[in-house]
Amino acid sequence: MRNDIDTEYFKEKLEEELLLVEKELNDVGRKNPDNKADWEAEPADFDTDNADENETADKIEEYEGNTAVLKELEIRYNDIKDALKKIEEGKFGICEISGQLIEEDRLIANPAARTCKAHME
Repeated sequence: MRNDIDTEYFKEKLEEELLLVEKELNDVGRKNPDNKADWEAEPADFDTDNADENETADKIEEYEGNTAVLKELEIRYNDIKDALKKIEEGKFGICEISGQLIEEDRLIANPAARTCKAHME
């Protein structure tokens, strides 16, 4: 367990960001009914039989855009959840590659960081 940083500070920051990311996920998608740990883009809601080609293309483009955004948000969501779990386990702020401490300025910039600066992704 790290004693050189205020893990409560980072826990609060991570919990705040988690709420924001969950809201954004709900704006562009929904929880997969078959797998509650997964999210899926919200399908476009329109009448394909009566829609013109441009409207159909716009809806498909919107869905594809939501899918891309959803993927990035889901990655961030999982990173935040992992960081919160590490806080509970006393493993927060330790590089997953080297086992060394993650620099505090890196954690301030990205509380969900998984690696130190030397092993940044």
